[in-house]
Amino acid sequence: MKKRFSFAGIALIILAGGGWFVTRLPSSPFDGAAPQATPDLIARGEYVARQADCVACHSLEDGAPFAGGLEMGTPLGSIFATNITPDPQTGIGTYTLADFDRALRHGVTPDRRRLYPAMPYPSYEKMSDDDISALYAFFMNDVTPVQQAAAQSDIPWPLNIRWPLALWNVVFTTGQTYQTDPDQSEQWNRGAYLVEGAGHCGSCHTPRGMAMNEQGLDSSDPDFLSGALLDGWFAPSLRGDGAAGIGRWSEDDLFAFLSQGRNDHAVVFGSMTEAFNNSLQFMTDDDLRAISVYLKSLPGQGPGWQAQPATVTSLVEAAQSGLPGAETYMANCAACHGRDGLGQNEWIPALAGATSSQGTEPASQINVTLNGSGRVVADGMPDSYRMPPYRDRLNDTQIAEVLQFVRSSWGNTGTPVDTDAVADLRMRTDPASVAPIVLQMR
Repeated sequence: MKKRFSFAGIALIILAGGGWFVTRLPSSPFDGAAPQATPDLIARGEYVARQADCVACHSLEDGAPFAGGLEMGTPLGSIFATNITPDPQTGIGTYTLADFDRALRHGVTPDRRRLYPAMPYPSYEKMSDDDISALYAFFMNDVTPVQQAAAQSDIPWPLNIRWPLALWNVVFTTGQTYQTDPDQSEQWNRGAYLVEGAGHCGSCHTPRGMAMNEQGLDSSDPDFLSGALLDGWFAPSLRGDGAAGIGRWSEDDLFAFLSQGRNDHAVVFGSMTEAFNNSLQFMTDDDLRAISVYLKSLPGQGPGWQAQPATVTSLVEAAQSGLPGAETYMANCAACHGRDGLGQNEWIPALAGATSSQGTEPASQINVTLNGSGRVVADGMPDSYRMPPYRDRLNDTQIAEVLQFVRSSWGNTGTPVDTDAVADLRMRTDPASVAPIVLQMR
């Protein structure tokens, strides 16, 4: 769903609403006392916290769970995740259930301060009242309070003025919980609820407009989950696009990726590693199957990938002929990813046909080549294989050339890689950011 408003309509809202509109607290169904925090309700809340991947944004690798501090880059500047432990001074210990609901589903704190939509309340607003109550019970009764004040954002004035976010919410959010689609199965609706709501998949995988709004909010919009550049990574399309999306993946492939962090097409990397390590692997098979069914229902566009296998002879000849990137690939990449680019089944991902090898945005391939990939930690055990960092071994030109070679070989259709783009990401990224973050919430 998209919400479209004319500039005249927005101006009318500003003139008519005045100060009352931007300072009022949104209504909440929880103005009474919170339900009793039974063990079952708390356990359900912990599971909802996994669905929502709260720990990934509100925790640091060397810090306490939910104590905040994570820096998140935006086009306006950096903002820092807040402390959401039940500490009464620096956390949410004084929040009522209604306060918690307003912050989570409307982006408004008890003191009427507006939250930036880096807090994915445009997605969380779809969560059910029951899930909100359970999540509150978990945070207030099963999370250890930590006294740690939140760092201040470095967004400059006047962009740091927050009251206009009240108007932003009117234009770019729906204000509704998830509405069941009667034409779809119960399993599809469960998957839609998880993806569009608590899972907030669109926050990364949906392109954003000039106002930093997600350009689609649900399955009715073709922009929803169609891929987006975010903070040095390109989150690929989760739609049925032939080459740049998951068109070649079966429902079983999707389920394997969500439950194990890998399949024959890909292995999680970048921010998706944290999503798997801290969230997806803890979800039930039924919920992961529902997500798989829902995602496979989203239509895509564009041609499929057509394999053009490279023989050993042709690859050696390419390197010997001086084809840019071919010799670098032979020396640094072929041993793991293969001379045919097909990798090693689910353990080392293929580069031939990979979604990151298609299209116009090479950010993910540049980032993972510079900084390597984090460990995939499943059932408490880190995996044995990972992409090593090459920032100290290859210069910007070599990385650009080898990626351009990958993106134009074996039937891949990716655009060329610019040396300046490599230099920019080298400067803006930190190799420490790929360290595995696996936090126990209790």
